[in-house]
Amino acid sequence: MDRAQKEKVVEELGQIFESSGVVVVAHYAGLTVQEMQDLRARMRAAGGAVRVAKNRLAKIALEGTPNASLANLLTGMTVLSYSEDPVAAAKVAEAYAKDNSKFEILGGAMAGSALDRAGVKAVSELPSREELIASIVGCIVAPASNIAGAIGAPASNIASILSTIEERAEAA
Repeated sequence: MDRAQKEKVVEELGQIFESSGVVVVAHYAGLTVQEMQDLRARMRAAGGAVRVAKNRLAKIALEGTPNASLANLLTGMTVLSYSEDPVAAAKVAEAYAKDNSKFEILGGAMAGSALDRAGVKAVSELPSREELIASIVGCIVAPASNIAGAIGAPASNIASILSTIEERAEAA
């Protein structure tokens, strides 16, 4: 890899560290190509990505960024999992680590804050952006449906009372 290629990689990694909602750093020693492809597919399905890069180049890309503390985690065979959604990459990485003992999560960063192993686990347990949006929409829609039910209730109550009176009159 010549100098121009290295500079390009450093620039790409810098973009990843700046634009990602969460970055998870993990060791992947011993993973087969098939297992790595499975990780990439799971991450892609969740809206994230996986990147393997030279630690030295990643450390250069981290210099002067809010995520500079990640440099301490970049030793050995490391892989970066990242996503714009602040929870997606952590969820996928945690799920994959449960399925595969060779994938060992070291830590990560979220919004400029360093995360240790427990921090990544805590982030993975948070609801995703889509789940939060769905719950907010549910809260907004619930009062409207309650109002519609309350408006329609008196009419249905009157109708049931009238049918009961009619049935009694026919029986008598």
